[in-house]
Amino acid sequence: MSLYEINGKRPVIGEGCWIAPNASVIGDVQIGRGCYIGFGAVIRGDFGLIAIGDGSIIEDNVVIHAAQATRIGKGVIVGHQAMVHDAEIGDNVLVGMQSLVGSRVVIGADAIVAEQSHLRDGTTVDAGTIVAGRPAEPVKKATEAHRQAMAFGQAAYASLGGQYIRCPESGS
Repeated sequence: MSLYEINGKRPVIGEGCWIAPNASVIGDVQIGRGCYIGFGAVIRGDFGLIAIGDGSIIEDNVVIHAAQATRIGKGVIVGHQAMVHDAEIGDNVLVGMQSLVGSRVVIGADAIVAEQSHLRDGTTVDAGTIVAGRPAEPVKKATEAHRQAMAFGQAAYASLGGQYIRCPESGS
């Protein structure tokens, strides 16, 4: 992993986290306990604070930035290639793959942002709501089945980091 200090601010990483060797964590970043930060993720707190809660999963090639502050709750999954900028994401939220979460967006707890959705600046997503589209709009309420699927995904990623074994150089 690449950790960088800037302007006297350096990342604080919680106990039991797994961070991919090619992920970059920069500046004023606080990552809670037991988080997974995937390959190619960039978490860039060079202008503002980024706080990620315990047990959250930041998948491959996610970009998180803060001009002021980005706060991600506990047990959140941010899917592959998503982008989050200056937003507030509640606990147990799923942000689907390739979604864009713009500035001043607030996502309530237990909400789901469908893959490839676009939450425009200033959007609010109510707790327990599923949103989809470009721009994203409410489509239905999350169910117990959705919550169980999230818990399964979190558990799978929580154990994944410990399973990676670096291969020796092949020489070919």
